[in-house]
Amino acid sequence: MFTYYTSGTCSRQIIFDVDENKNIHHLKFIGGCSGNLQGIARLAEGKNIDEVERLLAGVKCRNNTSCPDQLSKAITAYKKSIQENKA
Repeated sequence: MFTYYTSGTCSRQIIFDVDENKNIHHLKFIGGCSGNLQGIARLAEGKNIDEVERLLAGVKCRNNTSCPDQLSKAITAYKKSIQENKA
């Protein structure tokens, strides 16, 4: 499980797994608007992380970010952590 601490949103954390095919699973937001975030989690389930990252980057709500935008940032951080672990 990868955990990302959000910034500028009502949600506080984003937790997810990524499989060997780079598909996202078990996505969960901690805090925030439950219904909307459950919907995002269901829509992202099984999707390629590159696609999810690209689609959600730049979605704005308040504070010049949003929970979807924070998910794209979480995926970016996940990919960076994987590269750092390989080095």
